[in-house]
Amino acid sequence: MALRIYSIAIDLVRQLRPLIERIGTRDSNLADQLRRASASVPLNLHEGAYSQGRNVRARFHNALGSAAEVRACLDVAEALGYLDQVDPALRDTLDRIVATVHRLAR
Repeated sequence: MALRIYSIAIDLVRQLRPLIERIGTRDSNLADQLRRASASVPLNLHEGAYSQGRNVRARFHNALGSAAEVRACLDVAEALGYLDQVDPALRDTLDRIVATVHRLAR
């Protein structure tokens, strides 16, 4: 089962790459956490799409938690002055992913 949101999540990872690199010059731990959380979203989405039973919902819940963690990492990076304002279009993409995965996790 292919999920359309998967390709959007992959695109989000691409969009986050320059931000991760910029954050990494100031805070390697936060950059690593953002990198791992952003990678976890499509990985868990894809795994959930091919899982069965309770594992499906568990993988989608993991993807949802990772997407929320990405949002928090961006908020922290802004608060610490590592980034200026994050592009609103990127935040909209993240919100779309969260909303879709929330529906999948139910």
